[in-house]
Amino acid sequence: MEKYLKQVENELKMRNYSPKTIKSYLGCLDYYLRAKKDNFEKVDIDFIRGFLLKKKESGLSSNTINVYLHSIKFFYSDIIKSNSQINLKFAKTAGKLPVVLSRSEIQIIIGGIANAKHRLLISLAYASGLRVSEAINLKIKDIDLEELTIHLKGAKGNKDRITIFPKKIKNDIINLIANRPGNDYLFSSERGGKLTERTAQKVFENALRKTNIQKDATFHSLRHSFATHLLENGVDVRYVQELLGHQNIRTTQLYTKVTNPAIKNIKSPLE
Repeated sequence: MEKYLKQVENELKMRNYSPKTIKSYLGCLDYYLRAKKDNFEKVDIDFIRGFLLKKKESGLSSNTINVYLHSIKFFYSDIIKSNSQINLKFAKTAGKLPVVLSRSEIQIIIGGIANAKHRLLISLAYASGLRVSEAINLKIKDIDLEELTIHLKGAKGNKDRITIFPKKIKNDIINLIANRPGNDYLFSSERGGKLTERTAQKVFENALRKTNIQKDATFHSLRHSFATHLLENGVDVRYVQELLGHQNIRTTQLYTKVTNPAIKNIKSPLE
């Protein structure tokens, strides 16, 4: 079993899968192989279906079930090289709308952060539509102060993209990077190196807690808000897709449901 898990790890690394995805696949396969116990090379559809059903009944989300199925399919097709087809459909995910903060709520959150570096972290994440991993991995050399752009390297899916930031926070960035080499992380830790994802998330959580905003917002809500507010400003959905780095336009189009002007113009019959 350990031999197969190592093969999976090596193959995923060769294909430039993110460390987070590799960890998820290995964790899922570890559970699956332990449950199967033997005959790992044999594709048993009934066993796989029963295994996934038990996971679902244990309370795991549809997204997590889909990761299990993805990892199992990868194991048999790319490691075992089996010709057997695993014709199981992925679990239907909940059609939840993203939590979006209003412009005034964003300003309240940012305005309540005393630490200048933390305030810029939250400001830039919103202003540029950054994932938390992208914010903490950002290096000084990736920022073009003249063009007001950021070159995100090896983002999700190991793809590069260009995004924007406003002139409003240019001086804050200049102050933060003064006399520092380009290879430094923009948001460096006091102990050296970069901030952890958890630290960045806690910065947002602490800032949100100080307000009276009653929304289940997370650090990622800053990215949701960036996309929604651009669409509200009339930016074409395809440009928003490019700035966010979405591979599929349908992912970006989800935000049009949050900011549908036709719905907002309809008056309720209760007068």
